[in-house]
Amino acid sequence: MKLKIAILPGDGIGPEIMKQGVAVLNAVAEKCGHEFTYEEALVGACAIEACGDPYPEATHQACMNADAVLFAAVGDLKYDNNPTLKVRPETGLLAMRKKLGLFANVRPVATFDCLLHKSPLKEELLRGADFVVLRELTGGMYFGEKYQDNDKAYDTDVYTRPEIERILKVAFEMAMQRRKHLTVVDKANVLASSRLWRQIAKEMEPQYPEVQTDYMFIDNASMRVLTEPRFFDVIVTENTFGDILTDETSCITGSMGLQPSSSLGEHTPLFEPVHGSWPQAAGQNLANPLAQILSAAMLLEHFGLKEEGALIRKAVDASLDANVRTPEIQVEGGQKYGTREVGEWIVNYIKAN
Repeated sequence: MKLKIAILPGDGIGPEIMKQGVAVLNAVAEKCGHEFTYEEALVGACAIEACGDPYPEATHQACMNADAVLFAAVGDLKYDNNPTLKVRPETGLLAMRKKLGLFANVRPVATFDCLLHKSPLKEELLRGADFVVLRELTGGMYFGEKYQDNDKAYDTDVYTRPEIERILKVAFEMAMQRRKHLTVVDKANVLASSRLWRQIAKEMEPQYPEVQTDYMFIDNASMRVLTEPRFFDVIVTENTFGDILTDETSCITGSMGLQPSSSLGEHTPLFEPVHGSWPQAAGQNLANPLAQILSAAMLLEHFGLKEEGALIRKAVDASLDANVRTPEIQVEGGQKYGTREVGEWIVNYIKAN
């Protein structure tokens, strides 16, 4: 298969982990007879510094011309520490999602047996947890009308019926492909936008009679993903709730550096790690590349390359079992491995197996 992939390393640790993700893709292409070509483009703080725009038109065209986008992270302390700045790296990420029509963010949550001890949660609660959080990505407060002065600020949480229906359709169909259990997470006891979500979900339920559908307020869901993670199969929720909930699920995997994601919609699909840019660690060879590498696996699987994706996952599992890990997940007294060393080990495993 031939694939043209837009590469967006972004800021902070982004270029380091992206290098390993691309190396893994190249190893798979060489081993399995595929042809992957790449076009690298700027996004985030580095794009602001280069041309004043966190998502330049040239980057958008590179994404539109590609079969898929592999993205790392945006964000820089210069912008985090100055809330008065009007142009921010994260603005580029939001613009990319909006312009590409990426309304469905898919974040799988699964455990690694050898890392259960790294979670702050009890192992007996975690073992066997395997669910997906489906987050609406282009609506809600992040994109609603905003205002700020010295005395007042607001963000409007707006959703329309078509926006809700299309994400719920993805959620119901995903549940049909998994264990046929869908949990709709909202705050319908307080928010009008959530009441519309729940109304539409209930209208759509009869179209999927095989799916067990339940409803949960976000505060209850936030607790239960940590106390009963095996209860869930597919969770669907709005933009803000999904952002917070999926960061919380890093307590289940043991590290945000292990969570990949995909964003799907109207145009080019995008694949990225859940974590941020960690600018404090940039250039220090500390960052865990596994979420980036697993995002590459999701990219291949999206195009039907299931065996190739499985090979990457097998290599990641093998690296963890061999204690080839970056510091935040390494066992006590284990050998020190950096971003490069972990990536190189996985590449060599793919080439040898």
